[in-house]
Amino acid sequence: MTEEQAGTDAGRTDDLGALLRQHGVLLDGHFLLTSGRHSAQYFEKFRILEHPPLCEKFAGKIAAHFRPEEVTVVCGPTTGGIIIAYEVARQLECRCVIAEKVETGRKIGRGFSISDKDRVLVVDDVMTTGGSIVDTLHALEQFRASIVGVGVFIDRSGGANQLVVPYFAAYAQKVETWDQNQCPLCRAGNPLTAPGRSGKSA
Repeated sequence: MTEEQAGTDAGRTDDLGALLRQHGVLLDGHFLLTSGRHSAQYFEKFRILEHPPLCEKFAGKIAAHFRPEEVTVVCGPTTGGIIIAYEVARQLECRCVIAEKVETGRKIGRGFSISDKDRVLVVDDVMTTGGSIVDTLHALEQFRASIVGVGVFIDRSGGANQLVVPYFAAYAQKVETWDQNQCPLCRAGNPLTAPGRSGKSA
């Protein structure tokens, strides 16, 4: 697939939406999310990471948005955030560090060092509740570096996040969800699938 066929105008949300559907990232149906709520749409984020050119395109939007901030370190939470942090850091020509999950939240270990002169960009795959991002920000508090912002590939929260740092999403689409007892898809008898229960991310 050529760059033209993939849709080279990364600034247009509709082009990115078409790419998401083309690669099986944005799915329509009747889904049980890991939260227990039901939805008519589902983002299978690992389909982005599965295709390096697509990952590169989404990471490029984040890199372009934050390039004026002179980022020196990109930090991403495990698991999906590692690949994203690496690709954004590659495009910004800076370092990449990882925030790993621990019992109390997340921790930046493995000998990664962040100085008080560093300018850190936090990245992740999908913004829903923002829990992984908040834990990553807390993990960075042990350092005295400046946090220049947060960038994500997909925002499905409808702007519900409570972040106090600059925020950017390469693609945003609010996904409506329902309690099981209020789900119109259940009432219509549509079959329910649970992608988050089969090794996929919800």
